[in-house]
Formats: sequence, structure tokens, C-alpha cells
Amino acid sequence: MKKLITLSIALLAFSFSNAQETTKKTTKKTTKTATSALPKVEGAGMVFVSETIDYGTVAANSDGKREFVFTNNGNKPLIITNASGSCGCTVPTYSKEPIAPGAKGVIGVKYDTSRAGQPFTKTVTITSNAAGSPSKVLTIKGTVLAAAPATKS
Repeated sequence: MKKLITLSIALLAFSFSNAQETTKKTTKKTTKTATSALPKVEGAGMVFVSETIDYGTVAANSDGKREFVFTNNGNKPLIITNASGSCGCTVPTYSKEPIAPGAKGVIGVKYDTSRAGQPFTKTVTITSNAAGSPSKVLTIKGTVLAAAPATKS
């Protein structure tokens, strides 16, 4: 009887250790696939996580700062030379330093949420040394709620 219990415990332990190793192998394969998913380009490249930011519905005078995240998928440093908003209510910011191959970068954008009571769609145009597309247009959109009326005391 003791041999049967010992054998059962050994089989269970072996089964659990194999299950854990299989999970680890699957995780490693997923990571490799995600990393190699970006197409490589000759020269500098710029691939955005998303080219549109949807603010949704935001309160008047709330924080209008958002970020576009991108990766340099090229083999040369990416240099952003300009970023401009489609109007004065949209102010972009960017790093003046070159973004190394494989590195991530950020384009910050701030929308003036004091312009309340209406939906908006604005663009930010990025100029860089990216191969094949030196000019990239990004979009922000959303709706700013009307400001609450002042109460009388």
C-alpha cells in the first residue's frame, strides 16, 4: 500500500512540474512573436501604437494632455524636425533628441478643454526623417461637456 501511495505522489509531482514548464515555454514564444511583429525598414522608421486618440467625453477645463507612443522600427536614428497642430487649441510636444533604432518615443498633445459644449476632431502633423513617410498625420477627437452654470449665493 505504501508503494502505491508513493507512486501516486511521484506521478502527481511529475505532472505538475511538466505543466509549469509548458506554460513558461508558451510565454516565451508569445514574447518573441510580439517583438518581431514590427516591420523593419531601411533608414529611420516610425510606427505608432495608435494614430488616433479618442478623448471620449471630458469635462470642461479638465486635463487635455495625451500621448502618442511610437517605435523607431528602422536601422538608423529617427529625428523629428517638427510637430504642428491644426489649430491653436492643439499643442504638440516632442523630443528634440534622436530616437535610436528599436527605441520608443512619445508625441505629447494637449487639447484646450475650455472650448466646451461641442465635439472636436483635430490633427497633429509630424515631420521627421522617417523613410517612405517623412510626414505623418495623427488625429485627436472627443467631446467637451458644457461648463456647469455658476450658482448664485
